[in-house]
Amino acid sequence: MRISNKKLGDVVRYIKNHEHIKISDKIAEFDDLMARISCFKDVGPETKMLEIGTGIGWLLIISKMKGLSCKGIEISPDLVEFGRQLGRENKVEPDIELGNIEECDIGESAYDVVFALSSFEHVERWQEGLRKVYRALKPGGVFYFTSTNKFSLSSGEYSFPLYGWLPNSVRYRLRKARQGPDIMELGIDYNQFTYFQLRRFFRRLGFSRVYDRVDIYQTAGFRRPSVSKRWLLKIAKCSGVLRNLMLLFDGTTYFICVK
Repeated sequence: MRISNKKLGDVVRYIKNHEHIKISDKIAEFDDLMARISCFKDVGPETKMLEIGTGIGWLLIISKMKGLSCKGIEISPDLVEFGRQLGRENKVEPDIELGNIEECDIGESAYDVVFALSSFEHVERWQEGLRKVYRALKPGGVFYFTSTNKFSLSSGEYSFPLYGWLPNSVRYRLRKARQGPDIMELGIDYNQFTYFQLRRFFRRLGFSRVYDRVDIYQTAGFRRPSVSKRWLLKIAKCSGVLRNLMLLFDGTTYFICVK
């Protein structure tokens, strides 16, 4: 996957679908994110944070508005410019760089926290990208990861029955037929992950602690608990089999890993 300066259809669609969002709309999500991180790592003005795949840039913008240090890398020039413009509208200049995690150098023992929010499904050589993340984290650093879940009954990547269950080649052909060939330049989900696959890889990288969604809820709890969330947590506590089934069909893969 390479940086492209062309106007790509999926980026145009993404911006159109998100251009109405205001920074104020994302404050609650930001606070939830930081509340979960704070269960594993204290976050303050001296904390060095990095986001891989910034999208519209809301995480970086709110961080700067709150006096926190968060840098971002984004592969789309159009999204980099959109994020910078959104920052200017909110009187801050977000620290976004054009870059591809497969190729750019993010350093070694440089960051306390790294975020990858729905980005690694789009990273073709995802193993190398995650190795870079591990190297870039300081000892005791935290990696906050969300992405696709192959066996989810519905997918945020594309609205098609059991989309993630399809073989890669079939998904690629489907997306090219419906959205055009440039979807393969930027926008395609190269990867549909599973909890088992990612948990094993994170441990092989050397993370000392690997928490999946159930672990995170048990550790950090819910800021706004719903009845369904409380019941899911109770079910997961009662049975390892039910826990694994819940994670197998979950809507996303969700991990917090501590180096």
